[in-house]
Amino acid sequence: MIPDDLKYSKEHEWVKTDGDNVIIGITDFAQGELGDIVFVELPAISDKVEYGEPFGTIEAVKAVSDLFSPITGEVVEVNTAIEADAGIINSDPYGDGWLIKVKIDDNSQLDQLLDAAGYQEVIGQN
Repeated sequence: MIPDDLKYSKEHEWVKTDGDNVIIGITDFAQGELGDIVFVELPAISDKVEYGEPFGTIEAVKAVSDLFSPITGEVVEVNTAIEADAGIINSDPYGDGWLIKVKIDDNSQLDQLLDAAGYQEVIGQN
């Protein structure tokens, strides 16, 4: 499942425009590869995230992985529901399982992200 209305990074994060902000999460493919997600470490509100740099970690039963920011900006909201129940990411990665909202510094960064077809090629599902 790769929604057409989102942008994607090669590191398996998705981005959705929300007014002046973007919502960031991990893809269905990524949550499937990780397996049962048990813990997420996210930045605090007002923290800065940098394109291509880690902004947190996601821990599953079998692995811990870094989360890489697909854009540069300031964190304006953190999904506290997944801090309490990280399994939401497994059940609804594109909805209630979102990670952070960021006020993007430069909207042109969105043009560097993949569309759904480009992301399908990255994961070999074309």
